[in-house]
Amino acid sequence: MHNDDIPVGRILSRREVLTLIGTTGAAALLSSCLPQDLGGGGEVSADLPALATSNATLPTGCVVRPELTEGPVFVEEELNRSDIRTDPSSGAVSEGVQLNLAFQVMQVAAAGCAPLAGAQVDVWHCDADGIYSDTTELGMHTVGQKFLRGYQITDENGLVNFTTIYPGWYEGRTVHIHFKIRTTDGYDFTSQLFFDDTLTDEVFAQAPYNSRGERSLRNNNDGIFAQSGGQMMLATNKVDTGYEATFDVALDLT
Repeated sequence: MHNDDIPVGRILSRREVLTLIGTTGAAALLSSCLPQDLGGGGEVSADLPALATSNATLPTGCVVRPELTEGPVFVEEELNRSDIRTDPSSGAVSEGVQLNLAFQVMQVAAAGCAPLAGAQVDVWHCDADGIYSDTTELGMHTVGQKFLRGYQITDENGLVNFTTIYPGWYEGRTVHIHFKIRTTDGYDFTSQLFFDDTLTDEVFAQAPYNSRGERSLRNNNDGIFAQSGGQMMLATNKVDTGYEATFDVALDLT
């Protein structure tokens, strides 16, 4: 069984999270989603600074998001590109259902969330066959290939856009996409995005995904998905080209 990510730390309670947001230097990831999202499980992993003793409140319009493990297959490729489907070493294009993925990156401010320009957003994930590029990890042999990897720099509105494919599956993990957000002053935040299982079933009934048989793991049996508290689920829309999704994230850079 391949398992590229090992859960780290325990999960903090909502009360601990609210306190943590008030701690100087807390590495919390937030989102400008609906405030009620916090009610069921505003949680982050516990690899963070010590908790403060005083109470704190969240800025208006910001909801806690969990940081999740990077895994063993991140590679610093320095591929500044929006369309990550092509392998620049061969020109081959990864087959699969097209996914247009956007990030709205924001910064926590006193009055709420403000767009964060100039941040680097890296994305990487496996192909329809469950294979990552440029790695010998997980029994893979793809060194030198660079498909389904790349980064973009956020514009003045905090936006980046990627054209990719719906990721496949491999043993030990549910379907997911890795991402990392970095700023010029050294801030680094890494997490993962997930998909609704019903949608994945529909996508995997199509070629080329359907040539592999039924996937081995769904969201409710994935330890990393459990760590996310369900907050890293992509809300996708069907479009003529395939699917599109936008994920809003806000960073506490204090």
